[in-house]
Amino acid sequence: MTENHPEFLHSCILNKRGGSEELDLASMMQWTKEQGVLWVHIDVNDDASRLWLTEESGLEPSIVDALLADETRPRSYATEEGLLIVLRGVNTNPGDDPEDMVSIRLWIEHDRIISTRRRRLLSVVDIRDSLARGNGPRTSGGFLAMLTGKLADRIGDFVDGIEDRLGDAEDKMATQDQTEFRRTITALRQQMASVRRFLAPQRDALDRLYRHPGAWFSDTETQELREEADRITRYLEDLELARERTMVLREEFLGQLAQEQNSRMYVLSVVAAIFLPLTFVTGLLGMNVGGLPGLESPRGFLGSIVIMVLAAAGLVAFFRFKKWL
Repeated sequence: MTENHPEFLHSCILNKRGGSEELDLASMMQWTKEQGVLWVHIDVNDDASRLWLTEESGLEPSIVDALLADETRPRSYATEEGLLIVLRGVNTNPGDDPEDMVSIRLWIEHDRIISTRRRRLLSVVDIRDSLARGNGPRTSGGFLAMLTGKLADRIGDFVDGIEDRLGDAEDKMATQDQTEFRRTITALRQQMASVRRFLAPQRDALDRLYRHPGAWFSDTETQELREEADRITRYLEDLELARERTMVLREEFLGQLAQEQNSRMYVLSVVAAIFLPLTFVTGLLGMNVGGLPGLESPRGFLGSIVIMVLAAAGLVAFFRFKKWL
């Protein structure tokens, strides 16, 4: 890689039969619209690729800035020349957190697609694999529809995983360690909040796309975009329901914890009440003064024991009568 040779992650021409023709840099620079739809996928961490996008792609500076932005929320913007789209997908890269959503930025024209990324997104890899098998997108509109579908598939897998983990937490609430249970619920809520933060604007972006698609989008492709927007809406609703479930679980856990504490305090209170008269008797007879009953009698100790046993038994009987024990 040099300044004059950007490192394209992927460069090809869609052959309108579901496959693609790979291009090197020289062939890509000589591409014409008559050859078919050009797709260029670049990593903006590569300085040479950023330079190509800025100086040789032919895009307006505002579009280039959006494609190179460090962080951005999902959105879509239509111009006379094409569509600017920013989408996010769950991070399924090994060792990464799924809620740390990865963005992809696209500029789509009738005959050209430019996509940029900062981190690897497996949904793009899926499209490359589909093209290699000959069942990939055939048009720029089909490319966008397939990409949104791949993103939604992995978001759906994430939501299903959240619901499964939440169900396991519900089943184990009574037996799991309290600290571990709280940690599990907190982690689930954080993951859901992180994903919901981007799913809501992504739903709005897809909604705008199918309502005002590019003029070159077919009716089928527009309908596919609408279906993907509906899927994102359902996933948002599922996450909202899961969030409510975590709140109910948390309240139930706190109620269960309070009940356990009350039970322990109740047992301690009953034990203290039973031993209260015994403590009084032993304290009274333990005073070091003259005139204490039974002080000179060999049966004094036995009499004290009998009095204490009778007092304890009387309290136990009273508690049972009042149904406190």
